[in-house]
Amino acid sequence: MGEFLHGVNRRITALFSRRRLEQDFDQELRAHLEMSVERNLRRGMNGEEARRAALADLGGIEQTKEIYRDQRGVPMVENFVQDLRFGLRMLRRSPGFSILAILCLTLGIGANAAVFSWIEGILFRPYPLVAHQERLVALTGTARGEAGHTDISWPDLLDLQKHCTLVDSFIVTKIMGTTLSLGDRAERTIGSIVSANYFDAIGVHPILGRGFAPGEDVGSNAHPVTVIGYQLWKSRFKGDTGIIGKTQRLNGIEHTIVGVAPEGFLGTFVGWGMQFWVPASMEETFEGGGYKLEDRGARWIEAYARLKPGVTIGQAQQEMSAVAMRLEADFPATNRGRGVRLWPLWQTPFNNAGTLLPTLGIMLAVVVFVLLIACANVGNLLLVRAFTRRHEMTVRVAVGANRSRLLQQLLTEGLILSGVAAMSGLLFAHWCRHALVLLFPVRGGVAMTLPGEIDWRVLAVSAGVCLISTLSLGLVPAIQTGKIDLAGALKSEMSGVVGGGQGKSWLRSSLVVLQVSLSFLLLVGAGLLMQSLQRIRDLDPGFSTRGVLVTAVDLRGAGYEAQRAKTFDDDLVERVRALPGVESVALARATPLGYGSYSSSAIAVDGYQPRPEEQPTVQYNQVGPGYFATMGIPLNSGREFTRADNETAALVAVVNDVMAAQYWRGDDPVGKRLQVKGQWLSVVGVAKVSKYQSVRENPKPFFYVPLRQDFSVGASLNIRTRIPAETMATELAREVHALDANLAPYEVISLQEEVDRSTSAQRVAVTLLGILGGLALLLATVGLYAVMSYTISQSTREFGLRMALGAGAYTLLRQVMAHGLALTTVGVVVGAAAALGLTRLLGNLLYKVSPRDPVAFGSALVVMTLASVAACFLPAWRATRTDPARALRD
Repeated sequence: MGEFLHGVNRRITALFSRRRLEQDFDQELRAHLEMSVERNLRRGMNGEEARRAALADLGGIEQTKEIYRDQRGVPMVENFVQDLRFGLRMLRRSPGFSILAILCLTLGIGANAAVFSWIEGILFRPYPLVAHQERLVALTGTARGEAGHTDISWPDLLDLQKHCTLVDSFIVTKIMGTTLSLGDRAERTIGSIVSANYFDAIGVHPILGRGFAPGEDVGSNAHPVTVIGYQLWKSRFKGDTGIIGKTQRLNGIEHTIVGVAPEGFLGTFVGWGMQFWVPASMEETFEGGGYKLEDRGARWIEAYARLKPGVTIGQAQQEMSAVAMRLEADFPATNRGRGVRLWPLWQTPFNNAGTLLPTLGIMLAVVVFVLLIACANVGNLLLVRAFTRRHEMTVRVAVGANRSRLLQQLLTEGLILSGVAAMSGLLFAHWCRHALVLLFPVRGGVAMTLPGEIDWRVLAVSAGVCLISTLSLGLVPAIQTGKIDLAGALKSEMSGVVGGGQGKSWLRSSLVVLQVSLSFLLLVGAGLLMQSLQRIRDLDPGFSTRGVLVTAVDLRGAGYEAQRAKTFDDDLVERVRALPGVESVALARATPLGYGSYSSSAIAVDGYQPRPEEQPTVQYNQVGPGYFATMGIPLNSGREFTRADNETAALVAVVNDVMAAQYWRGDDPVGKRLQVKGQWLSVVGVAKVSKYQSVRENPKPFFYVPLRQDFSVGASLNIRTRIPAETMATELAREVHALDANLAPYEVISLQEEVDRSTSAQRVAVTLLGILGGLALLLATVGLYAVMSYTISQSTREFGLRMALGAGAYTLLRQVMAHGLALTTVGVVVGAAAALGLTRLLGNLLYKVSPRDPVAFGSALVVMTLASVAACFLPAWRATRTDPARALRD
């Protein structure tokens, strides 16, 4: 064992003392040679014979040196270093090839690393500084017979916490907002309502002060305290180290600042960075609608659960479902048909993780295709380059180099290319890690936060991509190098050594077909998504998108109580209605397709008997007089609300036609009754169904109640006008300031802009797929051009002979173009076959567009054909310029 370790140590030491050992060995060899010469001279030989015999006895100086090097060092490492140096020299000798190959690979590897960083930072590790995210799961409610998810009530969550033994902690978090500073425009700030254990449960500790104490999350507005974010502390409070104990007005109530979150912590909501946190006891202040912590039927909580170590999501789901069944039996009035569901963090349905999941899944497949195209492109370039090195390879084989040694050399050159490209690609991904947010619009003056995360996992995956690329790029020319015909090559240098003949060009052609087929597939996908997005934008949402502006004034944040808010609303509506160009004005608690949520309630309908497992629950909106006329929502029957539908009038409602058909069996419900929260409402109208939360949603039951009969402070303002949004913003700010100098409206946007914002996920998918599809098309075009150029260069004598025999330029042009377009045709056929199967994966992103839409396939065919013609024309034109005499002479 000691001898083995000594030998290993001697070999490793030799790697770093090579020059000294070479000099010592040279001196030793010379000494042996001189002694052998002297010995031969003493035997009677002359000087020349003595030296020749001495050299013969040593067996050759260089051969002896090689044997010694193999015995003293680590041949594998030394060969690799030698190949590395040689590969770098070869790349320096062909700068054009090197730059093009590295650029192609950089785009392929960089695109993959960028998407990996988005997936890591948005889906798998979305919450910086939060500990043990692998054990964190999202928790939502379910309703039997209804798709999707619901929120959870506070009493239900407490019961889950009491009876579940496989969960370390339950964490409540609900996004909301407030206005912190006033001026010409209100500054909206995003915050979160959380449980008292929030900071302890996620392992985040404030850098100043404390988190929330046990018990601070119970009681109606009983604990007005807040933890503020690092960015808010720096920007608004100038990093004041004495901030603890000071107050900040949030939604009209002075909150005592008890802590400052650490830098980099943005909360637990994908897409929006939280600026402050308040305990759940303050829920009524920020959401309105009464105290919900004791109402089992009030479902408002978005929650997480941290599983105990070793517990699977399936085990925890089974235990929670059993608890939910007991709650359903114990509280049938509120929990009939209700359950709970756990979601992996990357599928969280109540934030932008769920929104972006389909897009990022498609992008992952797309960037893999782009990488394949890039590798195929560089592989073709390497094949062309290998042909120019045919003489070198022939000589190396002739002097004794074995094929494994050539393979090692080619793999090393591939490693150099992919290694440089990987470093450049990671740098590119680092620059692009925040680029995704640029595709999403600012909402309410608040920009989204969607940072990518380049951690060791992303680096490991990128290293794997680099390794695969290296093997691919090294093996492509190695396959052809392995076919070297040494005897034939030595007889005639004109013979094809690495390819050359038509029978040996199948590999290059196959790589071109691969590029064309993948590019065609991506172009079809981009075409389908573009059509889908256009269909969504052309869709009639059931309300006017042109000529209607929407905005709001944060009365709750300014401390307005209900009666004062009613007076302000009435005065503002009258002032805005009197502005020139304004046709009508109406208030509403929620805006269609906006980020805010609608109210919902269990209902009962005269004459409708629900099934035993059914608990009818319907969403509704609180709206002011003239709302339907202002929004352009037609009434099928009855009337809309008037100013007479106030607090003292009989309770009334307007239902949509889907609700009328479902609960009144097609009869006209006007004059009939509807029970909401224990109160009976008389139906006075039936409105046409419209889109409420998503343009892709299926028609669903919905109803409206007068805002004055279910008042909410801080309603949105809807204005039907011909005035541009920018002009209306100025006019509106003046009117608001006239009523209260401390108030300012939010941004003024059209309902069309609201519709466009609601389709952000589709627009992001179209943009990304369009960019990557264009990149793939460019790479495929370059690859086809390279192959055609190579083919022309190897057929110069043939073209010269044809022209000498009378072939015209048009004939040669047609022949070359036909060869290139034939490759394109095969690639398009293969790509179309793949597209017919794979475009079904776009189903979640497509809207009223078939995955086999002929327009998308036809458009991709036209684009691919034009790109191929452009790639083939220049080499074909160059073929027609061949000089027959010179070609035959050379």
